[in-house]
Amino acid sequence: MKLSVVVTVYNEEDNVIPLCHKEYEALEGIDYELILVDDGSTDKTVENAKSVANERTKILIFNKNYGQSTAMSAGIAEAKGEYIVTMDGDLQNDPADIPTMMAKLEESGMDVVAGVRANRKDGFVLRKFPSKIANWIIRNTTDVRLTDYGCSLRIYKSDIAKNLGLYGELHRFIPVLAKLQGARMTEVDVNHHARIHGESKYGINRTFKVMADLILMIFFQKYLRRPMHLFGGLGIITFGIGFLIDLYLVIYKFATGADIWGRPLLLLGSILILAGIQFVTVGIIAEIMMRTYYESQNKTVYRLKETYIGQANQEMA
Repeated sequence: MKLSVVVTVYNEEDNVIPLCHKEYEALEGIDYELILVDDGSTDKTVENAKSVANERTKILIFNKNYGQSTAMSAGIAEAKGEYIVTMDGDLQNDPADIPTMMAKLEESGMDVVAGVRANRKDGFVLRKFPSKIANWIIRNTTDVRLTDYGCSLRIYKSDIAKNLGLYGELHRFIPVLAKLQGARMTEVDVNHHARIHGESKYGINRTFKVMADLILMIFFQKYLRRPMHLFGGLGIITFGIGFLIDLYLVIYKFATGADIWGRPLLLLGSILILAGIQFVTVGIIAEIMMRTYYESQNKTVYRLKETYIGQANQEMA
């Protein structure tokens, strides 16, 4: 199969029927499958989806709401296509962009093509402005240079999508997860429509989730395979500062005879020494866990893009 389109839906009863019709129309002539993942909808989303599902449509129905990352992960795991598209089910992403993105993926030789909502139809204060700030922070902290991290419409080569490791709310950081695999990415402008039916599932509170997940992404990028370099470094610095503070106080006591017990500086030095020991201990534990993670599952810390074996009768250069 050439293409799998994974669409996550949650309480989109008025959108799912026109969505399916748009998918069928846009993908005509392509060997594809449409995978709708219902993330525990409490309205008629599933009923309406079943009413228009054709032989190319598969509906995965969760028993409760698990979140968009889990729904997307389930759809990707079920996908059989050479290429996998992810998109939202609120009709703000346009299925008509999919053939163009697939052509871009094939002609560019890239692993991921990400959509950019060039003419975004959302409110400025609650959606566009926070999104611009988040995009700038993510670009400059992860060094993954994409314009629009919030656009769910993306197309991936299957091996990249199936190894993303989506947990929690990490769908916002799929480009970073793809980059960890060495994926090459490019962008194209895509259509973006105003929401007509239903309510947005995104609010200003997601900003805090994004910031928390960003810390995790930075750790994944820089220290996942060598956690001791982070925690050990912090531990040595912290322990060193605490040791110097306490050493100064001991010298000061012997030189002047002053009573140093109970001084805030002494407590600070002692706390920093203990914190330094804790950091080093956490680093050792994290290092052991990392090795257990890879070795117990026969995983490697690298991905081979290709293995080439020369032919025996090949002429010498």
